[in-house]
Amino acid sequence: MDQTPFLKLKRWQWWLLVAMNIFFLIAGQAAAVLLGRFYYDQGGKSKWMATLVQTAGFPILCFPFFLLRPSRESSASTTSPSIKTLALLYFVLGVLVAGDNMLYSVGLLYLSASTYSLICATQLAFNAVFSFFLNSQKFTALILNSVVILSLSAALIAVNDDSEGPSGVSKGKFLLGFLCTVGASALYSLLLSLMQLSFQKVLKKETFSVVLEMQIYTSLVASCVSTVGLFASGEWKTLHHEMEDFNSGRVSYVLTLVWTAVTWQVCAVGVVGLIFVVSSLFSNVISTLSLAVTPLAALVVFHDKMNGVKVIAMLLALCGFASYIYQNYLDDKKARRSQTDVQENHDNSSH
Repeated sequence: MDQTPFLKLKRWQWWLLVAMNIFFLIAGQAAAVLLGRFYYDQGGKSKWMATLVQTAGFPILCFPFFLLRPSRESSASTTSPSIKTLALLYFVLGVLVAGDNMLYSVGLLYLSASTYSLICATQLAFNAVFSFFLNSQKFTALILNSVVILSLSAALIAVNDDSEGPSGVSKGKFLLGFLCTVGASALYSLLLSLMQLSFQKVLKKETFSVVLEMQIYTSLVASCVSTVGLFASGEWKTLHHEMEDFNSGRVSYVLTLVWTAVTWQVCAVGVVGLIFVVSSLFSNVISTLSLAVTPLAALVVFHDKMNGVKVIAMLLALCGFASYIYQNYLDDKKARRSQTDVQENHDNSSH
């Protein structure tokens, strides 16, 4: 447990908040990955467009941001960091997010969805290391068990399927896709740890509106970087032609991009929410779990085959997930017990 403000919540409220964020992350990420693959399958070719839609949906977050923003927050924010510090923080995170999204777009273009899922699972191992150094996250047997089992699960899914790229992809491009996805996984893990660090050390606030604020501003910066990339690379000239040639039609092309943008934002709220309420390692474990859910979604949407290996991988993912949740339950119990002890000591000393 990294954030003490949430100890003020009743236990069931805290778990409800965690459950909501988990749902947002899993549903959002599974839908977004499938839509991203659908975009390429139907004839989409623009890597910068695939990168832009990952953050372009951020205006949607303004509605909950203004609804959830308490009026008393402005008067209580005497300790808030300077505008310059915030601008620098959001700018650096935003540029990192844009770079990360670009690497993921290249990876998804040159790899099959299953191979992509396998490599994305490496982010758990990266994150365990970053969390250890940046966020003083302790390694327990249960966490290690969870990391190993979840990584194994995603590995099984990928090795079981065609571990080559989509048809017509050369060895060189396959290698490029592989390296980009590994790089993206490492960068994503670093991002999660940096976000958690900035909540603790820089922002020092305990409201969900702070979570949304970070998401909105970093997405704004990332979208600007992606838009500059789209025009600088000259890919914008081909977009009209791409829309005309899209296999399932022009309306489908627009809807695919719009819904990809929306689902990535739903996922992002879940990610940032979990970092804020629990920790970056927990957020990453849930991300990896959703990689195991994606084949199930693919089964329904793309009529993919479901075989014994995929079933075993799903069960493994659930075991790893349960192991991590149990560790969190133990941490939660310990933190609440120590808080009660402090409260009792304080009461006794005041008498």
